[in-house]
Amino acid sequence: MSKRGYISRYLLILKKLKVKPYSTYEELQTYIENQFDYLQMQDDTLNIGFSKRTLQRDMKEIRNVFGIDIEYSKSNKGYYISQIETENMNFQRMIEAFDMFNSLNLAQDLMPFIHLEKRRPQGTENLYGLLHAIKNRLKIKFTYQKFWEEELSQRLVEPYALKEFKNRWYVLAKDSKDNNIKSFALDRLTNLEITTQSYQYPDNYSIEQSYRYCFGIISPNDEEPQDIILLFNPFQGKYIKTLPLHETQQVLVDNDKETRIKLKLCLTHDLIMELLSFGDNMKVIEPKSLADEIKQAHKNAYKQYDLS
Repeated sequence: MSKRGYISRYLLILKKLKVKPYSTYEELQTYIENQFDYLQMQDDTLNIGFSKRTLQRDMKEIRNVFGIDIEYSKSNKGYYISQIETENMNFQRMIEAFDMFNSLNLAQDLMPFIHLEKRRPQGTENLYGLLHAIKNRLKIKFTYQKFWEEELSQRLVEPYALKEFKNRWYVLAKDSKDNNIKSFALDRLTNLEITTQSYQYPDNYSIEQSYRYCFGIISPNDEEPQDIILLFNPFQGKYIKTLPLHETQQVLVDNDKETRIKLKLCLTHDLIMELLSFGDNMKVIEPKSLADEIKQAHKNAYKQYDLS
């Protein structure tokens, strides 16, 4: 069976156990066989071959490939994924991407009725190579062009992690030029070379901690996070509740007049740009420094249309 077939089977097992924890082998077998019938409509080289021995092998491969443990509960007489993994955002996004991929593959004759975003950034072709370098602790070289500069520069960096923000991917790496950890947009990166030079991953670096109180890709240096209170009109508030701005979001007030939320974030450029996008649907209550900055930005924008 092709690599795609194996990966599809692994993801189907994970999807089934996410929806129905403690599934029996028979339930898994029935689900996978039914799903493979659909997959074979697009690729008739796929085959199922699912036995208890296959399940045990797949569980080991899922651990190796995705870092997810599947265990058997004697008391519940079924297989399950640990609660920690099912709450992991990467796990959720992986299942969503798999569903989207299969849905679009099975709907080729419906493509005239599916409209996808056409301004997709480039650079994702380097994801596999970057992951290989990160996993094996290998330095990378590439040519880089900043958004605001025409000049190209050659970089040698230690890649630590990958981060996605607004459909654009970044590699977080320590630059050999100044030993600072920076974000490099993959669509501004060319001529990627994975070197044979190894590096030691820093014990004190964690991408989760670095971006814990950060909105976007800009990671603050020594800035402390602040409590931010935002007021939205009821219409915009419905969207903010269903798609929170950040994991620290708390709803303070929610009625037919307003939705008021609290965030704990550093005041970065990405956050300010996001808040400005709400226009007059949002008002900053606290802190005053942020309210003043948003107010001044709106004034500057208004001046561009003042023809008097």
